[in-house]
Amino acid sequence: MHKKVAVVGDKDSVLVFKAVGVDVFDPIEKDDIRRTVDQLARDNYGVIFITEQLAVQIPETITRYDNQMLPAIILIPSNQGTLNIGLDRIDSSVEKAVGSNIL
Repeated sequence: MHKKVAVVGDKDSVLVFKAVGVDVFDPIEKDDIRRTVDQLARDNYGVIFITEQLAVQIPETITRYDNQMLPAIILIPSNQGTLNIGLDRIDSSVEKAVGSNIL
């Protein structure tokens, strides 16, 4: 069974993903963002891309999924640029996996 992929972010940032067949969601309010991510996890999505700008509004939700195999929560920059949070998370994950930051 294939896992589904979703992108959560503002309309301008996620619209391009819709063109390639990825399910897109554009919640605005903090509670809606949290509910969307939790619902996607319950709906068997394997990968959830979320813009950094929305992720910073729900850090406790993002952290809750960090210790689970699925879904993988991947932070991406929005069309307004990056906050470098996604890259910092990748650095941290690599360091945890191999014992040092090789990037």
